[in-house]
Amino acid sequence: MGMTLRILLLGCILHLASAQLRVGFYSSSCPQAESIVQQVVQKKFSSDASITAALLRMHFHDCFVRGCDASILIDSTKSKSSEKDAGPNLTVRGYELIDEAKKNLEAACPSTVSCADIITLATRNAVALAGGPAYNVSTGRRDGQVSDSSEVNLPGPTLSVSDAAQFFTAKGLTLNDMIVLLGAHTVGVAHCGFFQDRLSNFQGTGKPDPTMDPTLAARLLKSCGTQSRPLNKDPTAFLDQNTSFIVDKEFYNQIRSKKGILQIDQQLALDRSSAPLVSRLAANDNLFRQSFANAMIKMGSVEVLVGNAGEIRKNCRVFNKPSSRAL
Repeated sequence: MGMTLRILLLGCILHLASAQLRVGFYSSSCPQAESIVQQVVQKKFSSDASITAALLRMHFHDCFVRGCDASILIDSTKSKSSEKDAGPNLTVRGYELIDEAKKNLEAACPSTVSCADIITLATRNAVALAGGPAYNVSTGRRDGQVSDSSEVNLPGPTLSVSDAAQFFTAKGLTLNDMIVLLGAHTVGVAHCGFFQDRLSNFQGTGKPDPTMDPTLAARLLKSCGTQSRPLNKDPTAFLDQNTSFIVDKEFYNQIRSKKGILQIDQQLALDRSSAPLVSRLAANDNLFRQSFANAMIKMGSVEVLVGNAGEIRKNCRVFNKPSSRAL
């Protein structure tokens, strides 16, 4: 099957799935579902504003493996390593927030609200709390019944724009969707190990990456050093050095000023295929907010399970026992 045909088929599947999702899916079966999730996110955000970045990352890492099916939430067992324990997911966090929301939802409406919908709703709420756009989220996702660490293959920070874009088109998303979704780096941090080579020995040259602002490179070098460290001892840097906890267009201004931390972020502002949209987003807050909301809605519809597919987990960390999967 050719790449063009595969993309067309993915687009059709995406359209059919999203057609079965709808805003207010739980309005009859669990009217308070969205407010229950909102309360949990509000409580967490009030003490830890970094939860927005954590949920954005969780949502992205979930949707880009088996679709938005909450497979990232499954705990590994002695006999099976789940997505959660794959290398790219070792620094994903926010699981306790999802657990708390699920516990409250099960008390109010047993076996009704999926873990996949909780991730989507919680991320939407956290984005709005961080100053980002408020947008309606369609619900009705079902939870997946497979989680395998070997299936986790996510775009890395050193990819070119064209190579990274292939991951997005494979999920029915466009280059423009990718540029906007990477705007989620307006919040959050990256470990030094993901960009350390850019600071002093870029591609073995013995010099910093010429596409990074020299003052920024020197400052990051002081905190990161040149030695690699285990992930749990590796320092971090804000991906947006200016408004680090606010979902806004500042990320695009930063990368246009050669202050992108990750190589892929910086390349967005330099590659001829992506630079024009980066410039427009940097200059227009309304464009950013609308584009970001639309891209998040589109990503949240990737390869979702609906209808009788999948299950509604009672515990987001484990699959239901076979006797309860018919719910």
